Amino acid sequence: MATQALEDTGVAGRPREWFNFSNVGELFAKLGVSTVHELRDALWREATTSNGIMGTKYGISEPLHRDLTTLLAGLLPDAPDQDGRAAWAALYPSCKHVFMTRRNKVRLAVSWWRAIKSGEWHRPGRDAPTVVDPPSGRPERPKLPEDLVELYDYNALAHLFAEASLREAAMQDLFDQWRVVPHTVVYEDLIAAYEPTMRGLLEFLEIPDRHSLTIPAPAFEQLADEVSESWVHRFRSEWNHRK
Repeated sequence: MATQALEDTGVAGRPREWFNFSNVGELFAKLGVSTVHELRDALWREATTSNGIMGTKYGISEPLHRDLTTLLAGLLPDAPDQDGRAAWAALYPSCKHVFMTRRNKVRLAVSWWRAIKSGEWHRPGRDAPTVVDPPSGRPERPKLPEDLVELYDYNALAHLFAEASLREAAMQDLFDQWRVVPHTVVYEDLIAAYEPTMRGLLEFLEIPDRHSLTIPAPAFEQLADEVSESWVHRFRSEWNHRK
């Protein structure tokens, strides 16, 4: 939601999931490149708005993060870089870090599992293109399985609950190593106070002319429904009984 809003301003980069691949080979193939320098040039071109601001939405997932860091080190051969920060800075000079989180990890795990089982990861609430629309155009909205509520899986939710926490811990570790204090955007705050939260983000990013920018309306509809709510309550109940 926040990344789409940034892109909709037209002056805050194009912060898409450019690294959302299982391995470097897939990334190269998708962007049509064969070297790290070609990758850098492609990202500088595709992820940047006309004012020179670049954006990427990125969540650490090993071993891909390790492979990407090793790859990006090729942009500055022979330079000392024990923690990988210089390698990433070679791709993102003068980088500002935004940490996006959700306080309620149970609901995060439920949303994640619901998307996996329903095939519906996003629900655009407008006709205009969004960051998740493929070049060929928006596909039809998937038909939800009639037995979706029965696809509840305690073990899957427990795994995703732990995975979400571990990924955030990995990001916090990296911020600590790099001595970075990110600007934090909390999902629950974004929902409750959308425009003020986005204004604060634009202020942190020091986007030119940010005070006169119009904050676009959210591009996506909420996916949580009665199925999600039933899973949340069922998971909490089972979690307490298994302690």
